[in-house]
Amino acid sequence: MGSDYKKLVPSIFLKDGVGVKWFGSSEIVTGDPVYLASNYANYGADSILVFDFSDDDEGHERNLSVIKRICAAVDIPVVGAGNVKKLEDVKKLLYSGCKTACLNYSKEDNMKLTEEAGKRFGRDHIAAAVASVDELRAAQNDIKNYVSLLVLVNEEALDECAHWVQEACNNNANPISVKLLPVFQNKSFHEAAAVLRSYEVQGVSGGEINVNFKDFMRFKRQCKGLGVSMNTYESSMEWSEFKLNSDGMLPVIVQDYKTDEVLMMAYMNEEAFQKTLETGIMHYYSRSRSELWQKGETSGHFQYVKSLTADCDKDTLLSKVLQIGAACHTGARSCFFNNIMKKEYDDHNPLKVFEQEYRVIQDRKEHPKAGSYTNYLFDKGIDKILKKVGEECTEIIIAAKNPNPEELKYEMADWLYHAMVLMVEKGVTWDEITKEVVQR
Repeated sequence: MGSDYKKLVPSIFLKDGVGVKWFGSSEIVTGDPVYLASNYANYGADSILVFDFSDDDEGHERNLSVIKRICAAVDIPVVGAGNVKKLEDVKKLLYSGCKTACLNYSKEDNMKLTEEAGKRFGRDHIAAAVASVDELRAAQNDIKNYVSLLVLVNEEALDECAHWVQEACNNNANPISVKLLPVFQNKSFHEAAAVLRSYEVQGVSGGEINVNFKDFMRFKRQCKGLGVSMNTYESSMEWSEFKLNSDGMLPVIVQDYKTDEVLMMAYMNEEAFQKTLETGIMHYYSRSRSELWQKGETSGHFQYVKSLTADCDKDTLLSKVLQIGAACHTGARSCFFNNIMKKEYDDHNPLKVFEQEYRVIQDRKEHPKAGSYTNYLFDKGIDKILKKVGEECTEIIIAAKNPNPEELKYEMADWLYHAMVLMVEKGVTWDEITKEVVQR
């Protein structure tokens, strides 16, 4: 889970595809766990802990589908836990996009699974849910070698377990490198801050944290005031270092953090700058209304900050954001849509080309077109698609033996098309694949 910061890790408890209040509870707290997870990520969570509390295989598959969509929707690490019975279940969690899969140490079979899972996927991707110090003692050798995170699901055992972990980590003869993450049912932000200050733990989860996500950044700043290292929005420059325009304002150019699309341009005064840092949501100063405004406050089209960068003269700010909805007041995605002139040039972005082609193939599947080769493949089914992917792989190998690379380029393009047909057929996106590449 990275860095030396103490982590804010809200938890989501899944049962039959919805979020429930706690272990064993049937009280629904959200019918849309993916939307909740997105809010957690946007408002400052450092990671998300997701438990699968399904009672049967059907519920398990439904929850796995939700976990997969959560992992696709957020850009912070997800720890997946619950319903792990064999190595295949660990693989399913990791392949769904979870950074870490969690074993349940109240089940002896899960303890026995630790070595195999750790060797297969690496200790950084394996966690263990524990409820007592006895479970830690019983599995201490496996914890030392194959586990990177201990998720404590019994807050009454915090003193004993935290002491055991600290002692084990500081054991000069046989140290264990592992972090403890307690999950609370009812603790307030104030009590959670006290835990972060008093114990050597990775972070905190549960309790009021699961409810009041809009207070995440305030909680983090309060923790920093208590001497607890938290990941907050801190500026490396003072406002006085910027060169302001004649109105005392700082121009801000706003880009989409993934595509680099220029979305809008606005102005900040010092209050807007500080509010942006405090909340993680873009704030500006309206020169026409002479007032501070938060982007999205009335429209819901919020801009969640990913980075702020000053230009060489320190008189302009570049903000990269996660844009919700439209950036422009007209309803357009970007304010820059009035074409004045354009010289003809090749502006093909490689990833955009793949995404556009993927969308065309996806559209063919959803809206079949007579005579379409793509629809022919979908109609024939998975076996035909796999046969074509295999044939194109062979063509690539043959082409690669040719000293002229032109044939290889042609065959690679052919294979990529058929691979995208397979992706659409199986519901795999480019975003998921690129995330997996980065994670590796």
